Amino acid sequence: MAGHSQFKNIMHRKGAQDAKKAKVFTKLIRELTTAAKMGQPDPAANPRLRAAIQAARVANMPKDTVDRAIKRGAGGDGQDNYEEVRYEGYGPGGVAVIVEALTDNRNRTAGEVRAAFSKNGGALGETNSVAFMFDRIGQIVFAAGIASADKMMDAAIEAGADDCQSSDEEHEVVCSQDDFAAVRDALEKAVGEPKSARLIWRPKNSVPIAGDKAETLIKMLDVLEDSDDVQQVYANFEISEDELSKLAS
Repeated sequence: MAGHSQFKNIMHRKGAQDAKKAKVFTKLIRELTTAAKMGQPDPAANPRLRAAIQAARVANMPKDTVDRAIKRGAGGDGQDNYEEVRYEGYGPGGVAVIVEALTDNRNRTAGEVRAAFSKNGGALGETNSVAFMFDRIGQIVFAAGIASADKMMDAAIEAGADDCQSSDEEHEVVCSQDDFAAVRDALEKAVGEPKSARLIWRPKNSVPIAGDKAETLIKMLDVLEDSDDVQQVYANFEISEDELSKLAS
């Protein structure tokens, strides 16, 4: 296990996801509003909005909250002008980190991100300073119960995906960035709606990290995730299961 998924697992074990439900809703509302503003308010004709609505369902967001966010975005009243920005840098132990944000104030967000890096032994870099260490790929995740592992693998191959990994909790399908839309649409028709569907940054290689550096890195990532402006955080670290258990305790 490595990088972003490993960090998420640590946070889950700590029970932080329940404690941050309001934060999750805030991030989802921004994505819903932005998706509706950038495209049509009809999810059938707006894949990004469709994915945001599905993510909101998974998070158990009330339908009226979802509808209000979409209406605000579709209204184009200028009150919710969020800009997509990306930050890159290095964390403790030389771990490469990519931060994706939706913000209505670049100066505020840049200051928060820079502080998270600098206060935890990291350093914020220029755009593309670490992106070359990652591949930009499509990721479509389905609940385990939606199909058997064999059926999902067959559907993924038929859709033109690169790989499909199944576990007791979910099926993860990955594909090239260029094929993302086609693969997502084909899988929706074949097996149903995914839990999530988005472009992600996948590390090409991972950096082993342990001890104090691992603890400080997780603290830094947690601070970044805690920001309302930050949507996703990716990192190329790897922690052993023993070390993971210590951090989660």
